[in-house]
Amino acid sequence: MKLYYHPASTTSRPLMMFIADHSLPVQMQVVDLFTGEHYGEAYTAINPNRLVPVLEDGDFRLTESSTILKYLADKIDSPLYPKGLRERARVNEMMDWINTQLNRDLAYGTVYSQVFPHHKRPTDEGQRVAVQWGQERARIWLQVLDEKLLGPDKTFLCGAELTIADYYGASFVHLAEVIGSDLSKYPNVQRWLGRMKKRSTWDKVYEAINGFASQLPKGQLATV
Repeated sequence: MKLYYHPASTTSRPLMMFIADHSLPVQMQVVDLFTGEHYGEAYTAINPNRLVPVLEDGDFRLTESSTILKYLADKIDSPLYPKGLRERARVNEMMDWINTQLNRDLAYGTVYSQVFPHHKRPTDEGQRVAVQWGQERARIWLQVLDEKLLGPDKTFLCGAELTIADYYGASFVHLAEVIGSDLSKYPNVQRWLGRMKKRSTWDKVYEAINGFASQLPKGQLATV
């Protein structure tokens, strides 16, 4: 198997961590997003969306992070993606919630629009409104995650046991810290994310994005 990825990519990190945790025999191929390699003809032929990650397993190709993570878990029969109908549905539900709610407003609305030039709006007013909207919505989702989806009793996103939803969600929630947010306002989220950070592969997998975060103008960015 071969994974096209970038270590600073939010959607690549869940796969990097799962692969590392399970010592999977996957060839890791960096696609340099910062030089625009993903817009080149060679990579566009692999993924016309011009995004990472992409998994190749022989002549089979997948292009969506959530789907790739589920595929890898099923391929090795991992208990982190449970087989029970309701247990699996709960994992799918959480991953979909991250994709359709948190990702939209925290990642794209609040973080990317501030730290990546190609995501910024063309006018100052447009940028201000876009970031404010994302910020307000992201705070709502983090509060929902903190008080309703996690709460004080859950160890992991789907209950007492680690699942692939935790791999996936941690990468997105961590974006709040990338822009200098203080997650103490969301104590259950902070507790859960802290547990994920204790995993032996965390520091290596998150090294690139944390290095990028250290160069950002903290105190000048809108946080959640």
